[in-house]
Amino acid sequence: MACSSSFRSLAASVAASLAALALLPTAAALAQAYPSQPIRIIVSLAPGGVADIVARAFAAKLGEAGKTTIVENRTGGGGTIGADAVAKATPDGYTLYMGFHATQSILPHLMAKVPYDAAKDFAPVVFIATSPNILIVHPSVPAKTPQELVAYIKANPGKLNYGSPGAGSSGHLAGEQFRQMHDLKIAHVHYRGAAPALQDLVAGHVQVMFDIVPLTREHLATGGVRALAITAAKREPAVPQVPTMAEAGMPGVEGGPWFGLFAPAGTPRAAIDWVNAEARKAFSAPDLKKRLEDMGLTLPLGTPEDFGRHVTEETKRWGEVIKKGNIKLE
Repeated sequence: MACSSSFRSLAASVAASLAALALLPTAAALAQAYPSQPIRIIVSLAPGGVADIVARAFAAKLGEAGKTTIVENRTGGGGTIGADAVAKATPDGYTLYMGFHATQSILPHLMAKVPYDAAKDFAPVVFIATSPNILIVHPSVPAKTPQELVAYIKANPGKLNYGSPGAGSSGHLAGEQFRQMHDLKIAHVHYRGAAPALQDLVAGHVQVMFDIVPLTREHLATGGVRALAITAAKREPAVPQVPTMAEAGMPGVEGGPWFGLFAPAGTPRAAIDWVNAEARKAFSAPDLKKRLEDMGLTLPLGTPEDFGRHVTEETKRWGEVIKKGNIKLE
């Protein structure tokens, strides 16, 4: 009798355990449930810039599919404040970061201390957009090719200046990379933003600049500046007449601003894969793809691993340029 009672007690315990297990969501169920609440994308740059435009375009596409997505601009610290907020966020897939070249690959080499570990605190999700730099000169500079520019600078050591949107900017580092590769005596003049730098180039106060395509196209069309080459592996559809640096006989000078989504480290892979797939679908849509390409952006997309490799390569590249040039933020 005691044995029968013990058996019934054991059976009841097993049944209760099985019932409890049945209530636990499986990994597949969790993946299907995501996202079950609004997704927040933090942009650490001001509204109206490329990062903000791209983030809001993605949020709109997700909204069309019934997934509420909020874009939050959290500026300051050259982008590090917004990046740090994501690095310290709960890794549940509901906080994403529209990261960019400076916060992930440049500032960790330039700043004595950043509040996050760019290599360990983020999980790459998708590489969305890049805009290669374009080497431009004032029309008074007689060079028509990068080689002719190098020869002209060497024939006039210390007489030319190159402008940039700011110390440590993509344009600054591209110019520094170019200077280092060819041992040029040309001074760097940094501005507070790309617009004033470009204005001074058009006015002839600086003679050389590496700048992004969207900002230069109007001046190229009017003859205010002359384009020599573009720092990309392939020609840019927005300026198809401009050769790549490799086509112009100077391989190795590549790079430009880039933007992509990151999640806090430890975010479930199912959430990362969902966001990656949705981003690839959104930015492959003909309307959005054309809109961004018309702005001079290239949309690499690809897997999280593809994006991770790009970030690693960029971090190594600019770290070497910064170290060799002994570049520091003032």
